[in-house]
Amino acid sequence: MTTRVVVLGAGYAGAGAISKLESELGSDTELVWISDTDYHLVLHEAHRVIRDPGVKSKITIPVEDIKSRSTRFVHDAVADIDTDERVVELEDGDDESYDYLVVGIGSDTATYGIEGMDEHPLTLKGLDDALEIHEQVKEAAQDATREDPAQVVIGGAGLSGIQSAGEVAEFRDRHNAPIDVTLVEALPEIFPPGDSEIQGALRHRLEDAGVDILTDDPITAATEDQLEFDERDALDYDVFLWTGGVTGPAELGEVDLEAEHNRLQAESTLQTEDERVFAVGDCSMISQGDDQSAPPTAQAAWQAADVAAENVAREIEGRPLKSWTYDDQGTLVSIGETAIAHEVQMGGVSAPVRTFNSMPAKVLKKGAAARWIAKITSWSRAMKSWDAL
Repeated sequence: MTTRVVVLGAGYAGAGAISKLESELGSDTELVWISDTDYHLVLHEAHRVIRDPGVKSKITIPVEDIKSRSTRFVHDAVADIDTDERVVELEDGDDESYDYLVVGIGSDTATYGIEGMDEHPLTLKGLDDALEIHEQVKEAAQDATREDPAQVVIGGAGLSGIQSAGEVAEFRDRHNAPIDVTLVEALPEIFPPGDSEIQGALRHRLEDAGVDILTDDPITAATEDQLEFDERDALDYDVFLWTGGVTGPAELGEVDLEAEHNRLQAESTLQTEDERVFAVGDCSMISQGDDQSAPPTAQAAWQAADVAAENVAREIEGRPLKSWTYDDQGTLVSIGETAIAHEVQMGGVSAPVRTFNSMPAKVLKKGAAARWIAKITSWSRAMKSWDAL
């Protein structure tokens, strides 16, 4: 009897799981891959499209270039998951049954109940989002003057917000465009997960790039052209990008599995409370012990996808499952054409300098993306994307 394994999503979790499952599963299994996009996006480089839409072909990889011919791909969006019947309900096509399921459908941007945040800002969760940000920044600049520059505001100074601000500033400089760039963060300092050393380095680079930074005051409401704050005066904008956090996708809201903010709870084995359903990537909260969860990062998804795939094979064969512990290999952040590296490990060895920038950091940032592309395709394809990374 054939065992059917279904993987949802073409992000880091989904693409990584497919690549590993194809090497782990036996000939008596059927592998089905379902995604609402027919390509994998190297999401942590999507901010590059804000500056130059031409890079999109270098950071999107067709699913046909990732999967083997024996894996069946279904181009459709997930509407719901019925764990009792073991069925994935799709928006357009027929339902897909499964024996084992790997859920890796990413996340939505959290709005924290802030008034107007669901309707007014742009977000950056996919290629279409990045293209729309580019178009709106370009149009705002065309309508602006030196005396009345376009106001581009990025809300949330985490990794995505910082990198997006850097790209808007790079676009401004390359096109000599009349744009003011402002980065807003509710907490006292930018890049809240980091320590003071990387926070200081990032702030210095952003300010050198001409980005205004406003911290320690949360946005309380967003209108069509203005942001309101708890303490400071309202801020007018022409383009507003919100990158303020992670919540699970709406399609997981009704799934009968333990979840928090639509993110499925998973053990360190990547298994949910249903032994036939595994969750990985931003749509999951993976236990790391002591009430801690793995971070919703590309690095974590890359690592966990391999273990999830291996554990699906182990579960089918009745073997004990492996536990996964997140291995933080450091932080790489781009700001336009430069980058910051912090506590980076190379081959398990820490870099001799804790925080550094310039060309070494830029090469490491490119190398991380290239290694991922090579992992799911080939080094030849990774090198063709090098200039865009």
